[in-house]
Formats: sequence, structure tokens, C-alpha cells
Amino acid sequence: MTGMRVLPLPRRPRAGAPRAASACRRAASLAALACFALAGCGTSHPRPIGGGELAEAQTFPYYRVYWVGPSFDDSRLAGADGLKSYDAAIGDGLYYGDCVQNKGLFGGGSSCPLPLQVTTVVYAKHNNESFGHQQRNLLLRGVPATVYNEGHAIELYSGRVSIDIFADSYAHALQAAARLRPVNAPGSASANLPPPVYCPELSGYVSPSLARVMNGLPRHVCQYTEDEETYIKRVNGEPLEG
Repeated sequence: MTGMRVLPLPRRPRAGAPRAASACRRAASLAALACFALAGCGTSHPRPIGGGELAEAQTFPYYRVYWVGPSFDDSRLAGADGLKSYDAAIGDGLYYGDCVQNKGLFGGGSSCPLPLQVTTVVYAKHNNESFGHQQRNLLLRGVPATVYNEGHAIELYSGRVSIDIFADSYAHALQAAARLRPVNAPGSASANLPPPVYCPELSGYVSPSLARVMNGLPRHVCQYTEDEETYIKRVNGEPLEG
């Protein structure tokens, strides 16, 4: 990114990550949310994002990267990741809003978190229990999604990727989900997102409408995944659920 530092809101731990990562994510998220209530966050007006930086995201070659357009709720696009800074474990993100240097919650040259961050990453199998007890599952843009971090984060499952939205409120997170579209490929904010080609490991209640979508995913991937897991348990002599 150019011209400003961003403190990314924490992502959920990947498969095999220690439980401490989940606790750290929750603690950091609470600290980030507190920053939105402090004077000095979001009161400056950074220069517009450079064309070269945006072009990095627009030409990202590996998969669709999602954004909500050049601005969001009066907050301009402040930064964008691209191929040069790409980390496969983190994905590519686009960042909206502004923060005054040295006046954020953490001080010492850090900037406070931005009001919206959208990160796209290749889906890595993980159990959503790591999102905590207050998560809930729903359908957004025609695909499965999970709301967590007290509504300030939404993860949508589409194609081969997951799209993570981090926002300063649940209303803004939903608004961002409704406006998602690819920055590096044709696409519309009014159409449903492509269905995932994997089976998201949702935790907690799944509504009948969401269950129908899960059961209708391409190649019946959820039924295949369940059958494969059952077979592995039988081979290993593990108890079967139900």
C-alpha cells in the first residue's frame, strides 16, 4: 500500500493454528472496534489511491479479488494489495477510509483500523467453530456466509475463495456484502456470487434454505465431503456421529 499504514482486522486461524490465535483475534478485534469510538480516527483525508496501486489489484492474475468500488459510504478507497505484496496465506485486500497518523488507539506511529476492509483468499479447509459462539450462518448474494466478531465480520464462500469483510458495524458489513464485485474480472454487484466449489464447514444452526443451497452445490460437494469423512472415520475406527 502507498502512503499509509493499515492495521488489518484479524482473520480467523487456518487449519492447524493454535487456539491462542483465535483468542488473539478476538482481543485484537475488540481493540480495533474501540478505536472507532476514539477522536482522531477517520478525521483526515488521504490523497487518492495511486493508479499504479489500483492497477496491481485490477491485474491480479490468480483468482477473482473482490471490492465494493472506488468508495464506500463516503470513505474513499485508501489502498489495495496486488501481486507484488501477495501472501497466499493472507490473500489480497482492498481498504477503505482514513486515519490520522499517531492518533490511533495504539499510538506510536500506528494508524487506527479502517472502517472497511475486503480480503479475498483461496479457501483453506477450516472448522468455523474458531469463530466463537456468537457466529451465525445465512445466505448472502446466493452463497453461504458466516457472521462473526459480533457482526463486524462476514465471511462469504464463493468459487474457490472466501471473501472476508471487516467493518465498523454490522450494517456496514451487510452493505459491503451487497456491493461486492470483482476488481480484476467482469462482474456485477446485483447478481448472485458464484457458488463455492468446496463445502464450507459451517458451525451451528443451518436454516432449511441454507441447507438446500449447501446440498445443491456443484458436484454435490457437501454430500461427497460427508461421505469421505465417514469413510475415513470407519477406516480409523473412530466413532460416527448420529
